[in-house]
Amino acid sequence: MNTKPIIALDFPSEKDVMGFLAQFEEKLFVKIGMELYMQEGPRIVHQVKSDGHDIFLDLKLHDIPNTVKSAMKGLARLGVDLVNVHAAGGCAMMEGALEGLEAGTVAGGKRAALIAVTQLTSTTELQMQNEQKIGLSLQESVLHYAQLSKQAGLNGVVCSVHEAHAIREACGEDFLRVTPGIRMLGGEAHDQKRIATPDGAKKDGSSLIVVGRAITGADNPVIAYKKVCELWEEK
Repeated sequence: MNTKPIIALDFPSEKDVMGFLAQFEEKLFVKIGMELYMQEGPRIVHQVKSDGHDIFLDLKLHDIPNTVKSAMKGLARLGVDLVNVHAAGGCAMMEGALEGLEAGTVAGGKRAALIAVTQLTSTTELQMQNEQKIGLSLQESVLHYAQLSKQAGLNGVVCSVHEAHAIREACGEDFLRVTPGIRMLGGEAHDQKRIATPDGAKKDGSSLIVVGRAITGADNPVIAYKKVCELWEEK
């Protein structure tokens, strides 16, 4: 799988997206999330894909197993590279998602990698314990969800940088640790609570990083992206 930093296209319209992407000469790995997908639908996926970019379709499916299976079968036809569900939906739901993804992938095509969200990077341990009534530490909860996702046959999870090393130790190097909440040194955290720099993420065991406003909100996104790549690729 493409291991370039994933740029979060958190824009409200196709016009904004295409204007942003036009600044880059190279092919990118980008994330299309709920904000953009709910405004533009499958059309924006087809448009970005036709320009040669890899896509993480970040819709975080979470429903009963059969519904998720059917939905994932439809998403598979879009030809994206990475999709996700919520691990909190349980093992049967995740297995259903994988079945739908495999059934919907065109004959001879490559199935998208499937990962599960553990705990959102905007969630604190106190929130988790008080609002979700989970009596574990945040790291224990994330690790449990990661192990459940691996049991269901998924390719990895979405987690914060702070849990990536423990997940790698428990689930193996090939099990993806996709980490949002990436900020440049001194950058604003915005609504993220568990954050890290690109080089910090690499050192702490992330497989892939998702970077949003540090690139999309920069005065020169191309230069900002190159700097993120340099830090991410440091040994």
